[in-house]
Amino acid sequence: MAKSKYRYNTESLSYDKIRPSLRKRLLILASYLSILLLIAILLNVFYSSVFDTPREKMLKRENSQLNQQFEILNEKIGRLETILEDIEKRDDNIYRTIFNADPIPHSVRDAGFGGVNRYENLEGYDNSDKIIETARRLDELTKAVYVQSKSYDEVIEMAKNRELQLSSLPAIQPIANKDLTRTASGWGFRIHPIYKIRKFHHGMDFTAPTGTEVYATADGTIELVERSRRGYGNKVVIDHGFGYKTLYAHLEEFNDLWKGKKVKRGDVIAYVGSTGLSTAPHLHYEVHLNGKKINPINYYFEDLTAEEYDRMIVLSMRPGQSYD
Repeated sequence: MAKSKYRYNTESLSYDKIRPSLRKRLLILASYLSILLLIAILLNVFYSSVFDTPREKMLKRENSQLNQQFEILNEKIGRLETILEDIEKRDDNIYRTIFNADPIPHSVRDAGFGGVNRYENLEGYDNSDKIIETARRLDELTKAVYVQSKSYDEVIEMAKNRELQLSSLPAIQPIANKDLTRTASGWGFRIHPIYKIRKFHHGMDFTAPTGTEVYATADGTIELVERSRRGYGNKVVIDHGFGYKTLYAHLEEFNDLWKGKKVKRGDVIAYVGSTGLSTAPHLHYEVHLNGKKINPINYYFEDLTAEEYDRMIVLSMRPGQSYD
């Protein structure tokens, strides 16, 4: 209890009690309230720094649950990425290989996202790094699934055209030659018969008498009929579609051919000769796939037994010189 104050009254020769003014009493009350408020603030700060409020406890529980959910989500994304990677490998190495289709380029499968920062709206939060990383992986997974689905669309379309593709595959010998003793030169380095230098031979040579029938090795369209005394001499090029073309060179004559004519596998298209840079009657035969010359030996399987096929490989690999 505050002590009372007195003032000596000279007139009444007594002490009068001093009563503070209303303003002063209000100031005193205000100072007390300020002190109490300051004490309350300090206590609240101390309590908040040491103990969690119910609201903070609830938010921390929610945050912990969200982190657990992110971990579970990332594990599921990881499993999906592994599954998709296996699907991509099977697509490139099995499904597309069956149809002689090129694999999907890594530049397409692994292409990123250009343009502005697509995750800008996710920045500025406590868990922004985790959220952005998860969003990025989901976007990449979504894009990879889209690319893979387009690839399967192509495979399905190729499967629908499989019968046509098989008929367009150069799968027989261009000359009826069952004993295989007339395979003069195969794929690989050989001594050129005219230049007498070691030169790569992009095809196979079949020796046969002049006038021997030459067959189209697959269905296709005549792309080129050319007469020449140089190089390949008289030659025919057939476009079989699906990236395949075949070339028949050093021919004596053509069998009623013109550019754009449709031919079937087994049709007689020309006759063996020795035109151009050739030293003896023979057929020079090439197979091209997507503009690249490939070894024809890999395509003789429709009219050869396993033993004949093995024998042809042996004969084609013998060193020596070609006839062109």
